[in-house]
This record gives sequence, C-alpha cells and structure tokens, in this order.
Amino acid sequence: MNRFIVPVILAAALSAHAAESELGQLDGNRTLFTVMCAINAGGYSADLSSPNNHPLRDAIRAELAKRNIPSLPAIKDFFEAHRRRSDTAELSQYISYALSIGPPPTFVQNRRDIEIPPDALALKDFTPLLTAFYREANIEDLWARFQAAFNQYIARYHSPVLNSVLEVNSYLRQQTSGFQGRRFQIYISLLAAPNQVQMRSYGNDFYVVVTPSPELRTFDIRHAYLVYLLDPLATRYQEILARKKVLQDEARRAPALDEIYKEDWLELVTQSLVKAVESRLDHNPGEAHRALEEGFILTPYFTEHLPLYEQQEESMLIYYQEMVSGIDNVQEDARLRNVAFASAPATKVVPAAPQPAAPPLSGAAKTLDDAEKLYEARFDDKTNLDKAKNLYLSALQQTNIKRLRATAFYGLARIAALQKDPETSQRLFLQTIDSDPEPEVKAWALVYLGRLSMAQDDRDQAVKYLQSALEVNGASDKARAEAAKSLQAVAK
Repeated sequence: MNRFIVPVILAAALSAHAAESELGQLDGNRTLFTVMCAINAGGYSADLSSPNNHPLRDAIRAELAKRNIPSLPAIKDFFEAHRRRSDTAELSQYISYALSIGPPPTFVQNRRDIEIPPDALALKDFTPLLTAFYREANIEDLWARFQAAFNQYIARYHSPVLNSVLEVNSYLRQQTSGFQGRRFQIYISLLAAPNQVQMRSYGNDFYVVVTPSPELRTFDIRHAYLVYLLDPLATRYQEILARKKVLQDEARRAPALDEIYKEDWLELVTQSLVKAVESRLDHNPGEAHRALEEGFILTPYFTEHLPLYEQQEESMLIYYQEMVSGIDNVQEDARLRNVAFASAPATKVVPAAPQPAAPPLSGAAKTLDDAEKLYEARFDDKTNLDKAKNLYLSALQQTNIKRLRATAFYGLARIAALQKDPETSQRLFLQTIDSDPEPEVKAWALVYLGRLSMAQDDRDQAVKYLQSALEVNGASDKARAEAAKSLQAVAK
C-alpha cells in the first residue's frame, strides 16, 4: 500500500526515523476494512444506492455473498441489536470500535477503557465474531486483492493534503508535527457510506477517517489537523483559560452550537481559534463572522489578534499563552451580549442521493418484531397472545445475542403477568435484567418488578426496584413517570 507521510515545514531536515515515529500517514487500515466488510455483509446498507459510493463497496459485498461464512448469522443479529437512530451514528460507533482494537487476526482491545468512547465500548462483544469472520471470509485475501483501489484513492488526496498540512505548519510556524509522542493519522474507508469525515482522539493518537466523495474533503482534513495541533495548547494553558470561562454562558445561548462546546470550555476555545485561523488562511472574514453566529464566541477575539501574531516572529506554540492571557472578560462580554445567534449551523451542500429505506429486519430481530406486534394486538384477537409467546420462545432459540434475548425474556415476562403467573413473570423479568437489555426495556422490567413486589407486600424491595428504574440512563419519560407513580403508592 502506498503511504503518504504527513510532512512538516522542512521535512528534509528531519531524519527518516524521527518522521516515522512522530508523524502520521494517509493510508488504508486493515482492521477498519475488516469491520466494514463485516457490517456490510451483516446488514449495513446506508446510502447504498448513492452514485457517490466507491465501486469497491459493491464488489466486496458481492464477493462476501459468494462465501460460506458460518459466523454471518450471528453478525447479522449483532448488527440488528445495535442499530442506531441515524445512519451516521450507526457508522460512527463501528469506526470508534475499529480504531480502539488491534490488528487482525485477534483484534485485541489495545486501549484503556477510559480512552475509548462509550459507543465503542458498547460493541466490545463484537470482537469474537469479528475474529471468526476474518478467518472464515478470508479477509486477508480481499485486503491483498483490492490494494490498487486504495492506492488510487490515496493518490487523489496526496498533493492536496500535502499542501494543506504545509500551509498549516507554515502559518503556525511548526518545527515538529505537534507535541512529542503524538500522532496524526488519516485513514481512507472505501466501504462506508459516502460524504463523511469523522475525527477521533484516543490518548496521543488523533485519527481522521474519510469516506468516498465526489469532491476531496481537504478542508475537513485541514480542520482536523488544526484541532490536532491547537487542542494541546488549550490543555497546557487551562489555568489561564479557566479565568475566562465565565464567557461560556454566552455560548450557551447559541441554538446552533453543539452541546459538547456548551459544556467543554477548552474544546470551545480550540474550535474558536481553529475557525479564526481558517478565515485567515482562506482570506475570508465571512467565515469568522459565521463562526460567531454559530456560537464560537472567541473567534472574533482571535481573528483580531492573529494579525498581531503574524507580524511577530514567535511560533504559535510560544505566542499562544500571551494571546489567551489577553482575553478581557468585560470587553468580550460586551461584544457578545447583543449577538443574534443563528438558529442552525451553516450547511455545506454535498452531492448525495436520497437516503435509502432502512433494511428489513431478519433473523431473531424480525421474530421479535413480529412477536411485539402480536402482543400489541392481543385485544384484537385472543389467540395473538399465544402466538406472540411462541415467537418470543422461537427468538430465544435463534440467537445468543444478550440484548435480543433480553427483549424475548421481557416479552415472555409480560405475557406471564397477563396470564396471572406472578412467579414465572418475576423470574423472567429478572432474566431480562441479567441479559444486558436496552435501557428502555431495563427501566420497564424494573417497574414491573417493583409492582410485583408491591403485590407481595415487600415494600422495601419494591422501593429498590422502582428507584433503580428512575436511575436508568436512557429510560423513557413514560417509564420514569410510572416508576414515580408506583413509588408514591408505596409511600401511602
């Protein structure tokens, strides 16, 4: 595979060893490739009809369809059990997961849990399936056979990324690629839905994952590189910036600003500076004004002070402390007080086909969906409850995925309660809790357990179950309301 080593201002002045150890690469990634092969075979079909997909995606899907892959049914079940509300969120969790594990064939997690985002930790049980899939589908063969496609796409990005990184290094007067021991890495993912750029920071490693698009996403890569270089400076001088944090209250008024920036002051400072630098590099003051309207409240301050930085000789690494120390809370508050923030962020028009319909459910997920529909229609036909019970039992035979089994236990527990069998119902609700259910299912199971304990005059146990239901992160408002209502009944 061809590799592009991200340069510094005077790359020739660096030894080959130093460049390889400190600097990142523009490359493919075998682990990410394997994960994307697995989910494409397992049900991932976001934007599959878009003309902006890389031809390799269809080619790989066709190849995998021809192969006997014993682990594939379990992978399909796993994928269905971890669906998300949007295609972007669905892809995002698998990118997070791929970047948090090691290379094939074992894919051992290579980071501390504290460094891994929650969406990746939620997929940790995928690793045994991925290990089996890698072997059974002979992914090593596919990876070797289709290197030319990656090399061709990497070649498209080589010069534009080279120029962007040199432009940033020159402006910031960087003598290295950042703080010692850190790495900036760009991965190309040709099997993902098109028109996406996703960034991740794990410890000292900063990743950018780029999917196919009709236009090169060079701006987004330059943006990521600026964040990579400037974010550590906010951390280094966080004591100074902490004295300016009162200004964050103004940012919280901005409807278009992402919640992470309303809560993380250092992230907001970094993004404000990045947008100011971008406006200077692009000779476009309008970019800075739009950034302010979106809620990046320090962009005007930085935009005014960057010309002063440009006129002196220190690097940004040295000048940063002086620049952030000069932020005057009173002056900035006066500037921001009357800003009319935008209601939504500015959007870039990216050519893309309409979203395809969600793929049909299959396997145990389809069985559970059919069972739930029959359960909801139990008053329409008295036989529906027995039919639902049989489908829930069938689902337990179809899958070993914990969350799918939890849903089946939950369905059977509710049916047992309706059939006046409290002992069986209680046992099945407890099995639901022990099977790592979805938050909504967990909260309702605890509510039902609380009610069963109330019927048994076990007030203390009822209170424990109901309070636990209120504490479930992700529980619906209705489940919380029912738990609170039952708690009030216990107290009487």
